[in-house]
Amino acid sequence: MQAEAIAKLQSEISGSDNPAVQAIGQFLLQHLEQNPEDASSILKTDKTIIKSLEAMRKVAEKKKVGNMAVLSDSEGFAIVLNYFKNEEPAATDPKKQKNQTAEASAKKDTAKQDTAKQTEPVKEDTTESEEVDFDFDALLE
Repeated sequence: MQAEAIAKLQSEISGSDNPAVQAIGQFLLQHLEQNPEDASSILKTDKTIIKSLEAMRKVAEKKKVGNMAVLSDSEGFAIVLNYFKNEEPAATDPKKQKNQTAEASAKKDTAKQDTAKQTEPVKEDTTESEEVDFDFDALLE
């Protein structure tokens, strides 16, 4: 079983030029050497390295600040292992999914309103600032 899992990973690695697939694939190969009992998780037909990247992206999305998120190596690899070892949640009824999305949006809106109430308005600085005359055209010459 371990040999089959290694072959599956090597096939995915060689079939992709994505550096993330290469890095995660190498990590999983090393993990299998040390944990051969995890081969059955790797062999699941619906689990791929590319899909593990999507799982990682979803977690990073929750941690992002502004337009950026950072995961440490250990966090990223833990997400990948969790993806392979755990079953994905079953697909839900589209109506239920729509209601859950609406509820989540409502909670976010309420949280934003609460945060807005807590922040004090910004007071303008009434001190005079010294104007600096700067010749931008001189920089271009």
